[in-house]
Amino acid sequence: MGEKTEQLTRLLAETQDRQPAEIAAELLPIVYDEMRGLAGKYLRSERKDHTLQPTALVHEAFLRLVDQSRVDWKGRTHFYAVGAQAMRRVLIDYARARRREKRGGDAKRVVLEEGVFPISLGDVDAIDLNDTLDLLASLDEQQAQIVELRFFAGLTVEEVADVLGVSKRKIESDWTHAKAWLRSKLDPDGAA
Repeated sequence: MGEKTEQLTRLLAETQDRQPAEIAAELLPIVYDEMRGLAGKYLRSERKDHTLQPTALVHEAFLRLVDQSRVDWKGRTHFYAVGAQAMRRVLIDYARARRREKRGGDAKRVVLEEGVFPISLGDVDAIDLNDTLDLLASLDEQQAQIVELRFFAGLTVEEVADVLGVSKRKIESDWTHAKAWLRSKLDPDGAA
């Protein structure tokens, strides 16, 4: 992992000076396994007949990532955080397209597992989760970023603090508040 981390760090530092397609050709082999692992984790929470496969999710998210010409990459952790956000967007776009095809029916369900998202919410519609995170962002953008980095990117509190440039204590406090707020909005039983 040490050599791959060094390669990734070097490539991310060079993104301003090189063409996205050129960087993509070097970057994909370095990050593919880790991004595919993240994609697999997301898709395990999806319905059984889901037609989007981890490989397709990684490729679609990766295309969105390398098209990010205005991102100032702050390193490996930041890259994977943005990658997780890209995968979330792909899944949401996929859910919206499927919902349109079915005229509002058969929406995708995301099971928020305790190990990934430490509150028990049962089945939550992917679009509802996205809309709820957007609402949280309108109220407190940093808390929404923390949820996205913890849940979708799987980052630790320390890694989130590093990406956002704030203290670990602030992240812990905001994470606690964000979880409580999400529980109140997404709990199917309406329990606080």
